[in-house]
This record gives sequence, structure tokens and C-alpha cells, in this order.
Amino acid sequence: MVRGGLLLVASSLFLLIPVSWAGQYNKKLNIGDPAPAWTDLPGIDGRKHSLADLKDKDVVVVVFTCNSCPIAVDYEDRIIAFTREYAGPGSKVAVVAINVNTIEEDRLPKMQERAKEKGFNFPYLYDETQKIARDFGASYTPEFFVLDKARRVVYMGAMDDTSNPANVKVRYLEEAVKAVLKGERPQPAETLARGCAIRYARTRR
Repeated sequence: MVRGGLLLVASSLFLLIPVSWAGQYNKKLNIGDPAPAWTDLPGIDGRKHSLADLKDKDVVVVVFTCNSCPIAVDYEDRIIAFTREYAGPGSKVAVVAINVNTIEEDRLPKMQERAKEKGFNFPYLYDETQKIARDFGASYTPEFFVLDKARRVVYMGAMDDTSNPANVKVRYLEEAVKAVLKGERPQPAETLARGCAIRYARTRR
């Protein structure tokens, strides 16, 4: 009888413990989790950038991307257009691109060349430690995350429903940002990102 009572108490206590599950596709973060913060990441503009710099923005869009992935390159024009429409001067939305690959083509000097060639209108940051991408649970380039005013993750995944811009029917990122600006929850809140696998360095055990 005592043993059964202890099991009942233990079961009741377990139900009181908040359990945080990773997302459907993201194995690190779930929707509603606090966003990992980056600090003093070097940008193509020669300055250091932190998430805290964007405290006046109601929405922050983070995209993990790179120079070396052809799919990420295909999305550059779409990211530029999105930034022009939603994150221009005076907007409450910010777009930040982060590259964590460490091959020569993806290092900061090449990032600066690429940004100048394409006319990037958003910060393009480099994290050679790869920590920020690991903290976000990012797996692909490009992969998008939307953060609300409280800097919680409210959307993560793909920008839209197909890599071919001519065939896009659902613009997940755009709809997510519109929802957050209206004080609503994005639906869907998570999709499967498409692109090249991030070139993570092997971690020592």
C-alpha cells in the first residue's frame, strides 16, 4: 500500500514538472523558447553586432545562410526583396543573416565580396565558433527564425514552400512576420527548412 502511494505521489509530482520538447524538425528549440543571443559577432561592415542592438525592433528575422550553398545563393534576391519591403528604415522589423561555415569561401572576406556584389541590405554576420547556429539548432542554409518583441522563437523553418521562385504558393516567412506584427501567432509555426547542410565542425568528446 505504501509503495503504491509513493508511486502515485511520484506520478503527481512528474505532472507538475514543466517539460520542454524540441520542435518537430528542430531538435534544439521549440516554438516559444527564448531565442539564443549572439554578442559581438563581426559583420561585413567592420562592426561588431549583438542581438541586444535590436532592442527597439518588434520582430527580428534571423537567417542562417552562406556563400557556398547554391540554394542559399538562389534565395539571396528573395531575402533582399523581403528586407526592402518589411525591414526598411524606420521599420519595426530587422533582418539579420549569419554565416557559420568555416571553409575559405564562407569566411568574412568572401562574405564582404558577396554582399557588395549583390547589394545586401541587411547585416551579414560571421561566427567562426559556430556556437550561435548550434544554439539555434540550425541545420541548413538557408534556415529562418522569427523572434517576437520578447525575443521568443515564434517561427522557424523555410522561407516559402518551394526553392523555385516561379512556383511559390505559400510565403511562410512573410505570413509569420505579418502575424507577429498583428499580435497573432504564426500558423504554421514550424516548417522543414530546405537547403545545404551547415558545415559543422566535429565536436570533441
